[in-house]
Amino acid sequence: MGKMWAGRTDGSTDKIADDFNSSIHFDSRMYRQDIKGSMAHAAMLGAQGIISLDDSQKLIDGLDGILTDLDEGKLSIDFDAEDIHMFVEQVLTERLGDVGKKLHTARSRNDQVALDMRMYMRDELDEIKANVLKLIEAVLEKAEAYKDYVMPGYTHLQRAQPITFGHHLMAYVMMLMRDVDRFADARKRINISPIGSCALAGTTYNTDRRFEADKLGFDSVTLNSIDGVSDRDFCVEALSNIAMLMMHLSRFSEEIVLWSSWEFKFVELSDSFTTGSSIMPQKKNPDMAELVRGKTGRVYGDLMALLTVLKGLPLAYNKDMQEDKESVFDAIDTVKMCLEVFVGMVSSMKANKENMLKAAQNGFINATDLADYLVKKGLPFRSAYKISGQIVAYCIQEKKVLETLTIDEYKQYSELFDDDVYKDIDLKACVDKRISEGGTSVSSVEKQIVFAKDYLSKED
Repeated sequence: MGKMWAGRTDGSTDKIADDFNSSIHFDSRMYRQDIKGSMAHAAMLGAQGIISLDDSQKLIDGLDGILTDLDEGKLSIDFDAEDIHMFVEQVLTERLGDVGKKLHTARSRNDQVALDMRMYMRDELDEIKANVLKLIEAVLEKAEAYKDYVMPGYTHLQRAQPITFGHHLMAYVMMLMRDVDRFADARKRINISPIGSCALAGTTYNTDRRFEADKLGFDSVTLNSIDGVSDRDFCVEALSNIAMLMMHLSRFSEEIVLWSSWEFKFVELSDSFTTGSSIMPQKKNPDMAELVRGKTGRVYGDLMALLTVLKGLPLAYNKDMQEDKESVFDAIDTVKMCLEVFVGMVSSMKANKENMLKAAQNGFINATDLADYLVKKGLPFRSAYKISGQIVAYCIQEKKVLETLTIDEYKQYSELFDDDVYKDIDLKACVDKRISEGGTSVSSVEKQIVFAKDYLSKED
């Protein structure tokens, strides 16, 4: 194909330069957005009398034909073209002749690519948000099923206090709901149309930018033409949100890897979401969780790459900005793949109630409740804390747990102990006593579940 920008130069470039300059190998995925944007532009040109209504309709019909042919595989993208914008315009010109050459009136590739990116990002973020909502449903279902499974809660990866598995899972639900909110908020800034900004200074034609914006489902138009073509904040914000979502998935993955190990055995992953070893037949590896954890670094790299590209660019458009697409596309592809596998992995995951309870019992995680028992008997907390610590040390030395000590052993440390201590340090009781809002009691977890379900119903 010849260069449609030939004029100031003869349009001849070295093959190496052509390959280096070309973006069609990755921006071809935006062909639908590019064509739909061009159809709206053609409609605006006709409505404003910039071209005839007849020519406007011919352009719209021609573009619709190209879109149909691409969707149905009747037309293949020519990867010798410079980019998807040039490919579509050249095919249109081949089919319509001089009428096809009128399409690019009152626009530039600068505002055209900015439009395509916004439309593409809008579509993809809607899909990512929908996938996050599916994951919330999957985690919520498990949280409800395991709302009363007692397990150790950890700080510093040390057993700390008793919680329920449902409570722990609801922490991830809260994270994921914030992710949904961030994507919804970012969409507001994406959904602003730059088309009509042209190269950077606007145009002398009497265009109607809001007509095009309305046709394409945008909320408004960019108010500064230089910013319209040079802004990629919306890409950075989207990648930042994706990176944060990946961070949440990675933290969850880390725990799934730990929980599914022989050392924990809190959960068992489905065979469908694990792999075996090529040499060790006993192995059941949590590869999906590990890959999600690993791919998080890849998405962080995409974000940093884009930030680095943009950090030194003068206004307005520069060819460096072509580098936004591969980072954006890679991050989007990666997070969508991770979300899809995560939903299946969580949905098929099973919890081991006995192992969780055993770990809770062996970790002295009711020691705080033991101290609280003495405080309720009138002892200052710091004194109660010291006594509880001494009793834990004694248990470790004697290979006992708090629940198996006799009342006589307790009274060696304080006469305040009585038979009612066993009720206070029972792990289920320890959990149920934590009735503060957001706490780990079953009643509190049930309220969190109701809140999350209500959130999901509003998102439907």
